[in-house]
Amino acid sequence: MDVLAALDKAKTQWYHFSTIVIAGLGFFTDAYDLFCISTITRLLGRIYYYDPTSANPGTLPPNVSAALNGVALCGTLCGQLFFGWMGDRLGRKKVYGYTLLLMILTSIASALSFGRTAKAVMTTLCFFRFWLGFGIGGDYPLSATIMSEYANKKTRGAFIAAVFAMQGFGILTGATLSIILSAIFMHYLPRPPFDVDPVRSTPDQADYVWRIIFALGAVPAALTFHYRMKMPETARYTALVAHNNKRAAIDMARVLQVDLTGIVDVNPMLHREFEYGLFSKDFAKKHGLQLLGTTSTWFLLDIAFYSQNLFQKDVFSAVGWLPAAATMSALEELFRVSRAQALIALFSTVPGYWFTVGFVDILGRWKIQLSGFFFMTLFMFILTFSYNDLRGTPCETNPLQLCGGNHILFIILYALTFFFANFGPNVTTFIVPAELFPARLRSTCHGISAAAGKAGAILGAFGFLYAAQGQHEGEPEPGYSQGIGLKNTFLVLSLINVLGFFMTFLVPETKGRSLEELSGENNNASFSGVFPEDLVKHASPAH
Repeated sequence: MDVLAALDKAKTQWYHFSTIVIAGLGFFTDAYDLFCISTITRLLGRIYYYDPTSANPGTLPPNVSAALNGVALCGTLCGQLFFGWMGDRLGRKKVYGYTLLLMILTSIASALSFGRTAKAVMTTLCFFRFWLGFGIGGDYPLSATIMSEYANKKTRGAFIAAVFAMQGFGILTGATLSIILSAIFMHYLPRPPFDVDPVRSTPDQADYVWRIIFALGAVPAALTFHYRMKMPETARYTALVAHNNKRAAIDMARVLQVDLTGIVDVNPMLHREFEYGLFSKDFAKKHGLQLLGTTSTWFLLDIAFYSQNLFQKDVFSAVGWLPAAATMSALEELFRVSRAQALIALFSTVPGYWFTVGFVDILGRWKIQLSGFFFMTLFMFILTFSYNDLRGTPCETNPLQLCGGNHILFIILYALTFFFANFGPNVTTFIVPAELFPARLRSTCHGISAAAGKAGAILGAFGFLYAAQGQHEGEPEPGYSQGIGLKNTFLVLSLINVLGFFMTFLVPETKGRSLEELSGENNNASFSGVFPEDLVKHASPAH
């Protein structure tokens, strides 16, 4: 185990940061592709589902909207399970590049969705977004496992969190590009609001806007594809799963940039009888409750996190940040929705991610996750029981506008739920499954945990898309039935966060402990061979 101990005690070097960038840009692409759909759904409704006999702008039918939001999540769930298993069976490196290649091809294909009818275009778009999600899903277990196995134990949490934190920049970039593109098209193609001229309010060229937004998602993934293919296999996989200690030492030397030429060939003497499987009694006894903890907390977190992202536009409308759809042109509506989402990302989502990066190896994963669930619950309870006071009531002179209330405080409280989701369980649920389990099952177990999260996201995407609709006649969007309203939606999400708080007690603290100590592999394996006696003590970067 000396070779792995050296990896745990290695100083932070350039290769660690380059790995963060290479893996992180994959998550940048993940978030960009998964969340940009929420900024363009209204535009797609205006383009493809306008009814000339209606007095309202076109909107996506409920089944189409649910499919567009949910199909990528379904693909992600499948990809997490498949690539998580493949990462343990074939190695992290062998399948790592294929997830990125799939994302590149399907991002471009989504932009080229074809058909002569709205149904045909939406069907092909859903098909490509499923496979886009499949590639995105593979990035979760592979990136987390690779980063955890490269990192030293002192800064491992921060490194894994930094990879995941690139999601925040992906969300922000998606909204920003939507703002820029809509502004450019509005400048050169000015159009009247819908209530002035329903037909001219949506220019034919608006069809290019959403396609360009999707196509740009392939750029960051393409930039890192070459570097992913050049990455060496992790030393932990090579030593503990492939049982090739000499290869592990050579690969470690490449990662740490240390001279290990004095090493003599090593002979692995792994006690294979300790290699229990995923469905064995030994696994259930040693890691069963841990897997239950990682899957349940991620499941509950993603119900709240993804549903909040999907009905952001409804919150913005509820507090008056977005005017009535009929008073805007199609591109102006895209501009305003994207601007509101960019502000939430800039001032709550992105800072939350990087607060976790800064404090996860100081406070620990468990405390951050527990406090994150606590504050998400607190702020959602406040939004629930102060909803009418903060939101205001429809004005007598113009029922489409809200009078009274405190909209700024409403948005601040809403933004704080995102801040503590990211300075909390949204990041820690990604970190911990990459640390707890044995190397031969690490990627698989992370994939299972992540897939549980996506099951929660699917429940949030499909369920709360309907649940968040207004309770009274005339309040739901066209095509939707009456729901429980935003106020009661916040109450349900509060209770879900309470469950997440208590399920966190099944997850142990992993800060400052080696992966082999956490998984028990330091007791199940022994290695013989001649290593430099001062390898760990004197390992330093080569100049």
